Order: sequence, then C-alpha cells, then structure tokens
Amino acid sequence: MYGGGTRALSDVSFEVARGEFLIIIGLSGSGKSTLLRCINRLIEPTSGRVVVAGHDVTAASPRQLREIRRKIGMIFQQFNLVRRASVLTNVLTGRLGYLPPAWALANYFPAALVDRAMANLERVGIPEKAFVRGDALSGGQQQRVGIARALMQEPELILADEPVASLDPATSHSVLRYVEELNKRDGITVLCCLHFLSLARRYGTRILALKAGQIVFDGHPNDINDARFAEIYGEDAIEVEIR
Repeated sequence: MYGGGTRALSDVSFEVARGEFLIIIGLSGSGKSTLLRCINRLIEPTSGRVVVAGHDVTAASPRQLREIRRKIGMIFQQFNLVRRASVLTNVLTGRLGYLPPAWALANYFPAALVDRAMANLERVGIPEKAFVRGDALSGGQQQRVGIARALMQEPELILADEPVASLDPATSHSVLRYVEELNKRDGITVLCCLHFLSLARRYGTRILALKAGQIVFDGHPNDINDARFAEIYGEDAIEVEIR
C-alpha cells in the first residue's frame, strides 16, 4: 500500500521453485517492480509474507535482512552504476555486504576478490573495460557490469527489474542470454520483469502476468497466446517481435 491508499498489489500469492526462470509481464503500473522490490524489502510490504529459502523476509531484523540480501542479486533497469568509478570498482561493490565497513570506506578489496571480479567481467565478455569509467560504456555494457556485480554476491536468487527496457533488440538478447546462462549453468533462480511476450517466451520457463496489481496468468510460456496477451495489455496491444 502506497501513500494515499494506493494498493499496488492485491492478493498476490505464488511459489517459485529453485532454478526457475520466472518472467513477470504486465503494463507499466501493474505492480511488477513493486513485486520484485517487496521480495528483498527495497519496498516494505504493508501486509502479507515473503519467504525466501525458508527465511521470512518480512519478519527479518535489520541484521537478518542484510544476511538474506547477500544471497539476492539485483539487476536494475537504469543499471545503477557509480558512474565516475571504474568498471572493476563497480563490480567489486557487489561484495560489500560481506566486507568489514572500514574496508568499504577505504575502498579496499583483497586481491582474491579483484581476481574474482575480473573473472566475472570475463564471463560477461568485457574484461578489457575493467579500468574504464562506468559512464563511458554503452547501455548494454553497463548492464553486463550490473550482471557481473550481482555475480559477486554468489546469489541464489536474482531479481531483474526491466533489465532490457532501455536497450535495442539485439542488445536485449545479448544481456538476457547472460542471465539465462546464470540460470542454466549456475542454477540461480531468476525473477525477471519484461514487457515483450516474445522475450518472455524465449527465456522464461514460466510466465506470471500482472494486471492492476493482481495475477491474471500463471503458467508455461507456450500457454499464453495472443488472446491472453491482449487481455493483459488491452485489445489494442500490438507487440513488435524481437528476434
């Protein structure tokens, strides 16, 4: 519930199996981002419970919440990089939850973590950008830094909030393929908000659709046809296929 009595989500209840790639679709304002951010309490739910790997997130103390968040990686639509910092430093910030606060203030990272950060940049295909400033990268490259940063947490769950909304079609696929690799190769559970049904069908193992804060579809990607898509997005909805 937001200020003024606005209810962002209503009677939303679902379970996600370990290793799923769940795509959440819906119109802007349907509650997708709110749903993701309630899971790690970036937004405080006003009612209900969120349970992650047996831990009640909604009842967690500040200390417990910090520990839970260590295992939840977040990939943002606007990348959320420290723009003046190097790519390497941005990736290393994904490990801050595990380090003594004094180390973070001094910008000190052990050599083993620097090696791991470089390995993660290698994994997303941009090791040569390690010492480039974050704001010197293209949108797709910045999002790959975001993925590498999330990997530094060694997450069990990744929440991806519209990770390709500002990217062109080819770059969108490039970014989502990296996320798909984390899901398939590492077994990381992924919850990802997207707009395009074609992308949801291509990458999701399951689709959950929201409309006005309520679940209106929950099932296999192949089971959501054009008629259901129009029901979610409106009769005039036309999707431009991204191939």
